[in-house]
Amino acid sequence: MRRQRWQPIDGLEPEPPPEAKWLKVATIAVVFLLVLAVLFAVWAVFIYQPAASVAPTPTKTPRPPATATLAPPTDTPVPPTSTLAYVPTDTPAPTDTPAATDTPEPTATVPPPTPTPKPTRATVPRMPSPDYGMQIFGWWRPEVADRDMGYVRDAGFTWIKQIFAWYDIEGAGKGHYDWSRSDRIVAQSEQYGLKLLVRVDTAPEWARGGNGPMRDFNDFGDFLYAMASRYKGLVDAYQIWNEPNLSREWGDQPPDPAAYARMLKVAYTRIKQADPNAFVVSAGLAPTTRDDAVAMPDEKFVRGMYAAGAKPYFDFLGVHGAGYKAPPEADPADVARDPVLTNGDPSPESMKRIYCFRHVEDLRKIMVEAGDADKQVVVLEFGWTTDPRPDSPYRWHAVSEEEQADYLVRAYRWAKEHWQPWIGLMSLIYIANPDWTENDEQYWWAITYPSWPVPKVRPAYDRLKAMPK
Repeated sequence: MRRQRWQPIDGLEPEPPPEAKWLKVATIAVVFLLVLAVLFAVWAVFIYQPAASVAPTPTKTPRPPATATLAPPTDTPVPPTSTLAYVPTDTPAPTDTPAATDTPEPTATVPPPTPTPKPTRATVPRMPSPDYGMQIFGWWRPEVADRDMGYVRDAGFTWIKQIFAWYDIEGAGKGHYDWSRSDRIVAQSEQYGLKLLVRVDTAPEWARGGNGPMRDFNDFGDFLYAMASRYKGLVDAYQIWNEPNLSREWGDQPPDPAAYARMLKVAYTRIKQADPNAFVVSAGLAPTTRDDAVAMPDEKFVRGMYAAGAKPYFDFLGVHGAGYKAPPEADPADVARDPVLTNGDPSPESMKRIYCFRHVEDLRKIMVEAGDADKQVVVLEFGWTTDPRPDSPYRWHAVSEEEQADYLVRAYRWAKEHWQPWIGLMSLIYIANPDWTENDEQYWWAITYPSWPVPKVRPAYDRLKAMPK
């Protein structure tokens, strides 16, 4: 059948084809979107008013909570920042003394305690006359230091003397400090209410050399500045070296009082820069009649110090006052004439006055002659040995334990009755190190036995405890 063209039916508008219908819809949509776009443009240009820009409120970034960890050492020493209360441990002490190693311990994990405010000291520093102290050995073990500080306090004594060896703190290299043990000792002394005198000596390997105990005294000065800054108001006194009148203590070089005076000047200056109220005590000197490259008599050494200009650079003259075989009241002139009390020493009589406790008076006389009478004397070591060993070089002047106790009490009494006001601290030797045995000469000078953990004291301790202070 032949296909015909489309024709209207009954006068009605014919229905358009599908293609025309979709074209109409698309046209309407495009027109609608164009109208919307025009309207939006009119609104954006003539009607919309943007609000003022507001910056967000700043917030602080919270700091991490403070900890007790010390900052690493810097060129400027870190001052104390908080108080530490030492808590004793029940750990028994080992039987041997740990040796220092090349690798230092980590930096201390606790800062030194905050000092109790102390009054500014007078132009010429003074101590009670006399004042009472004992040397302890608390460096390696906190439980030993804790026990022995308790001994000192319970005896009614107010000072402890403790060695702070330079090489134990700065041994790893210049500026590399390990304050862990010194921090702990300082904290313990504060807890026990004891004044602290530290003996500073023994240069680390990196600082040694030259004609003396170190290449450059300024290295020692830098170390003392760091220490005095850290322990300002906590360490009461610094003893500068020990027995420099012996070559074995002076870098195996001949004793040299002028060189020691130069060291003392550097030490005094740097300590006072950091802590003007700290006491500076000159080194204790060994009593000896030997005068050569090995040893120099203490009187000659002190005169040499003054001749070299040391007078302005110490607050107290440090001395040693071994009693040898004589009782504490013995006159040095009488002792010098007695071959029993001088072990037959062939030296001139004037040199043999060293063999008694009152030889301290001879050193005081030199101070007066040098125009230094306003200063006090500090006895850094004194005592009597009970050493009975047949081959001991100290056997000839050994006393009994009862005599040791009696002589120590009488020495303090003599000082109180005859040496005021020029006598200051008198620090006896020793509270025993638990590692000592009868083979150690120090064992026989001590006023306690090196027992651990059960304490055992000699008669001297009980007598000193009962002694009026």
